[in-house]
Amino acid sequence: MDNLRTILQESGVQFEMIHHEKPIRTALEGADYFGIETGQTAPTLVLKSEKGYFAMIVSGSRGRVNLEEVSGILGCNQLKMATPKEVQQITGCTVGSVSIVLSLPCIVDRGLFRYPFIYGGTGEPTSTLKIVPNALEKLNQVVAFLD
Repeated sequence: MDNLRTILQESGVQFEMIHHEKPIRTALEGADYFGIETGQTAPTLVLKSEKGYFAMIVSGSRGRVNLEEVSGILGCNQLKMATPKEVQQITGCTVGSVSIVLSLPCIVDRGLFRYPFIYGGTGEPTSTLKIVPNALEKLNQVVAFLD
């Protein structure tokens, strides 16, 4: 997490690391804990395709993601959720705590840009990153957007 803090400080983006006693595993838990709209939560999902792995940062209010649609956007033949073991191997994080700043090519949900701040993973289950949504483009290798 020190590495993440360094990246954030060097980027000059506005952020806050929030530590909490117990892990926050879902968008609803995050919204309840922080007193925010579910849409402000930004879970990071890891996807697997024949082209490799991708991170998808979605608004917590999105609900189910149509992987066929995302596959078409990315030009992949098949896209599926990475297994928990693959997520751990690729990101070094457990499912539910994957950072919203990472080295994988990213797909970002445009719904996140409606909010002044979003809340996402830091790589540690007991901390959350509060950040301005446009920082996602500055800090990640964004390859596509979800409308």
